[in-house]
Amino acid sequence: MSVVSFAFYLFAICAIAGGLFTVISRNPVHSVLWLILAFLSSAGLFVLLGAEFVAMLLVIVYVGAVAVLFLFVVMMLDIDFAELKAEMAQYMPLALLIGLVLLMQLVMAFGAWDFAETAQSARAAITPEDLHNTAALGMLLYDQYFLLFQLSGLILLVAMIGAIVLTLRHRKDVKRQNVLAQMYRDPAKAMELKDVKPGQGL
Repeated sequence: MSVVSFAFYLFAICAIAGGLFTVISRNPVHSVLWLILAFLSSAGLFVLLGAEFVAMLLVIVYVGAVAVLFLFVVMMLDIDFAELKAEMAQYMPLALLIGLVLLMQLVMAFGAWDFAETAQSARAAITPEDLHNTAALGMLLYDQYFLLFQLSGLILLVAMIGAIVLTLRHRKDVKRQNVLAQMYRDPAKAMELKDVKPGQGL
């Protein structure tokens, strides 16, 4: 067995085990950690396929942002997971039926799936042999589709600014923090010392 085959089976087994234990783990923190293992194993499989850019995106975005965010949310929120699991138990037959239907659809789709005759030639036309995968993707985005790429970034910027403007409306019935008023306040007027005698309340 070659090193590439060994790495493929190792990453594949880790990805399957990570996904399985993500679902069946009783501790939600352990579930998130198993999910991180599944993401890292999937990134390893992408590296073996030659898609290094997609693998790095998977590690940076999913592991570095989404999974860590899930981990902090699960650890900081006081959620009664026993109650949630008790409510989920009554929907288990329906969930198993839906999962069986999805599994049958996947089996039917992969059974009828085949390579297109023009797939190899199209892939060779986009990515030359002497050009790296990430470099080819960069040339495609920043050369052929440069205007569309910049336009999509502009649309996202306008959407972000619009969301900020819509949510930051200054309403009179909402109390807001005035930082300058807090910084320039007079401590003599802000605090008042009370001489509380023993046994006497305020």
